[in-house]
Amino acid sequence: MAEVYRFFFTVIIVVREAAMEKSLPILEHDYERPAVIEPAKVIPPIPDMPERAIVIFYQEVIDSLNERGLLKKIVNRRSEVGLFPVYGIEHKGERVALLNPGLGAPSAAGFYDELIALGVRKTVACGSCGVLKREIPRGEIIVVESAVRDEGTSFHYLAPSREISVDRRVIEIIESTLRELSIPYIKGKTWTTDAFYRETKKIVKRRIDEGCITVEMEASALMAVSRFRDVVFGQLLSSGDDVSGEEWDRRFHPEASSHKERVFWAALECCLRL
Repeated sequence: MAEVYRFFFTVIIVVREAAMEKSLPILEHDYERPAVIEPAKVIPPIPDMPERAIVIFYQEVIDSLNERGLLKKIVNRRSEVGLFPVYGIEHKGERVALLNPGLGAPSAAGFYDELIALGVRKTVACGSCGVLKREIPRGEIIVVESAVRDEGTSFHYLAPSREISVDRRVIEIIESTLRELSIPYIKGKTWTTDAFYRETKKIVKRRIDEGCITVEMEASALMAVSRFRDVVFGQLLSSGDDVSGEEWDRRFHPEASSHKERVFWAALECCLRL
């Protein structure tokens, strides 16, 4: 009788999953290769493209580095909203690419996929995040260990799962680098979401309960692209506003710009060691 019950329960689960897949387009993908538009087929690689890249979400840092003569443009990528320049920066005898891929998982993943087609194989991303633990001060560097996939882009690259993790070896290299440079940091799980205006108290509590300490909009998608394309990826975040309380706390600080450049240089040091 127990085997009969197990059989019927299995049938019910299969039927439910089939119905769910039919009702939710995000679960319909078969991950076949190549896609109709495959980056490597439409974007020619650049012979001298740096192997390493920083995906950076701080345009003001890029502008500052450019004004100081530290950047040299490699190529322009573009979309209907405008140009997305890929720069090169020399640091400690190594040349590293630099790109701001735009806000949110779809834009970030798409331009990251293009970077890979151009020849990039090792990447560290850096950007800001909200915190889900009030005791994390503004400007703290967070090493991302894993992410809750509460966005849509990653499901086009990898089969559905609740979370995705950064390769353990990459985390070890990043931690070793930060310790060597005496840069304080914490590490943990982030929550990647598509909608920062829909971070409700109920969902925030759920993410806190499952161990998330930060919230941002790109990490899980970038991890998925990396795994799909079999390239190396890590991410650093700089803590900003606090969304863990009854009211949103912007925690604005006049030193916010210096925090952003600090996390960029930390990311660059880590990238050189990958």
